[in-house]
Amino acid sequence: MPVSFPRLFLPTILLWCMAALPAMAEPLAKDLFGAQDLPAATAPAVHGFYSKGCFAGGIAISPDGPTWQAMRLSRNRRWGHPDMITLIEKLSRDAAQSGWPGLLVGDISQPRGGPMLSGHASHQIGLDADIWFTPMPDRRMSPAEREKVSAVSMLKDDTLYVDDRKWTPVHEAVLRHAAKYPQVERILVHPGIKKKLCDTVKGDRRWLSKIRPFWGHHYHFHIRIGCPEGSPGCKPQAPVTGGEGCGNTLAWWFTDEPWKPAEGPAKPKARDVMTMANLPAACRAVLNAPSPPSEAAVTLAGPEGVLSFAASSPAVAQSPSSLLNALRPADIPLPSPRPYRQ
Repeated sequence: MPVSFPRLFLPTILLWCMAALPAMAEPLAKDLFGAQDLPAATAPAVHGFYSKGCFAGGIAISPDGPTWQAMRLSRNRRWGHPDMITLIEKLSRDAAQSGWPGLLVGDISQPRGGPMLSGHASHQIGLDADIWFTPMPDRRMSPAEREKVSAVSMLKDDTLYVDDRKWTPVHEAVLRHAAKYPQVERILVHPGIKKKLCDTVKGDRRWLSKIRPFWGHHYHFHIRIGCPEGSPGCKPQAPVTGGEGCGNTLAWWFTDEPWKPAEGPAKPKARDVMTMANLPAACRAVLNAPSPPSEAAVTLAGPEGVLSFAASSPAVAQSPSSLLNALRPADIPLPSPRPYRQ
């Protein structure tokens, strides 16, 4: 004889059954953003913080430019907010005028930002970029070379100090150019490189305040710009303080304290556990936004912030604003990337 339950108990029984089912794992944000091949074809906008966010309307820097080459092409991390990409292009020209052979550009961001599949905790909102301390060679490297060639550390072996056989005045000049751009808020370098600058820079030293010591960063320096116009959802970082940064805060890095091994079990990296619930709500729309027709259509390839189609396409070169507006709905205004001047 079948057993019957009063209707009053049905909600309780249903809730008990649901609780007994195994919880379905929510997809990781890094997997969702890492699967994107192209940016969101909307007006440029940054959502969230450098280590917890995403961005729309990104553009890529070309693998090859007159004064740069992009590295690790297989990672597809040549994307950024238009302000970041045009700044890199300008830095490459300014550095060349100081005698630097050309920039080797490392990771910027994924096409729509977000947590990366591996590596960085930051670089999520298109406002961070890594530039190698190794100068560009006098030839174009093949894609295979760009995957294998390693940057050169600026440090003496097994020390915290710069190797004077590798460091040149032009290294200082490149950092000075980058630090003097008003949009740049921080440049992360190894503590030994910060000390080298503190010990040797002559004349105007105000730009040293933006050079911040941090773990790693002896193979490359990390440029970070501030929240751009048209991005009310961008969360800014606290401004740098402490003058030149050459005093006690720098001396701390040369004690045992910062280099002590962590105690206890290793904590999972935030990048590896973030779900969409951890990111700004706007990042869902960024993931679902349409893509431009091709990568070439949104790639900066020449001087003065020019976006151009691939060489195999008809000779077309337009400003970032006019080209990107042609790829987006007419009712979405696109602000022009701001010009960069020292």
